[in-house]
Amino acid sequence: MFRFASPYFLFLLVPVLGTGLARMMKKQTRPMRVAGLAGLGEIPKSLAARASGIMPWLKVLALGLMILALARPQSGEQKINVMTEGVNIILALDLSESMRALDFKHEGKIVTRLEAVKSVVSEFIMKRDGDRLGLVVFGSNAFTQLPLTRDYNTIAFMLDRLKIGAAGPRTAIGDALGISLKRLEDVPSKSNIIILLTDGESNAGELSWQEGAEIAAGKNVKVYTIGVGSRGEAPFLVDGLFGKQYVYRQVSMDLEALKAIAEKTGGSFFRAGDIQSLEKIYDMIDSLEKTKVEVDKWVEYRELYSWFLTAGVLVFLVHMVLNETRFIRIP
Repeated sequence: MFRFASPYFLFLLVPVLGTGLARMMKKQTRPMRVAGLAGLGEIPKSLAARASGIMPWLKVLALGLMILALARPQSGEQKINVMTEGVNIILALDLSESMRALDFKHEGKIVTRLEAVKSVVSEFIMKRDGDRLGLVVFGSNAFTQLPLTRDYNTIAFMLDRLKIGAAGPRTAIGDALGISLKRLEDVPSKSNIIILLTDGESNAGELSWQEGAEIAAGKNVKVYTIGVGSRGEAPFLVDGLFGKQYVYRQVSMDLEALKAIAEKTGGSFFRAGDIQSLEKIYDMIDSLEKTKVEVDKWVEYRELYSWFLTAGVLVFLVHMVLNETRFIRIP
């Protein structure tokens, strides 16, 4: 698809082309009088003499190209309505202090639980096509990081900037469910799910996980729960007297609560002890939840004005140089 973003500038072509045509007509009708040289018309014109006739048109061409640049030519595709598979998904991610545990490996490096989750969830986001995604984070408190949207690049951008402890050190699973349910109410859909990922047990917040699961079940919202990380002791990197050092701390995860939430809402419970199993979990959820929705697909337009502007300037420079050298006119 080709278009001009500012087509009104194209009206400037009318006087430019009109001036060029007027000069050509004037040149054709102007008689040439030479006394006493009857056979002069039979003398062939030189190449330079013939080429001089294009000089006015070079100026017209240069101005025309510059006007086209002002009209902002663009290439791309128009918006189209298509039927695709889609669902409203809230990603509820745990940012509590226990997510600092270093019991995951990614690309040969030991990383925190949150870094491992980010890498997998980011791939999950960019595989979407038609789904609306929202991002809720929780610790001692729960809040909306991003409401439902199909702007996957923005979601991935926000995900990459999540920090451990940003929502407090503890874990409010019930509040996370409550905030997620509110975000799903913003945009009605036939299919709504929550993917709740945590490595701990609910020990904060105003809403209990039982109440959150009950409300979700009443609204026909499926909750897929993911327990991430190892149980028992896990390594943490902390500041010591002699710099950074590893210490082992006890971490606990309420697997029974996560199973109960999933069972109550018609979802599924998953256990992720390493990054490979985490990837498989998100792939499995992707294959489970599909529904047909009408979506507007967009392809951004690419600006082409610089090509027209550059060509116009070059043609104008050629005209100026030739007009002052080879085709200079002496009064």
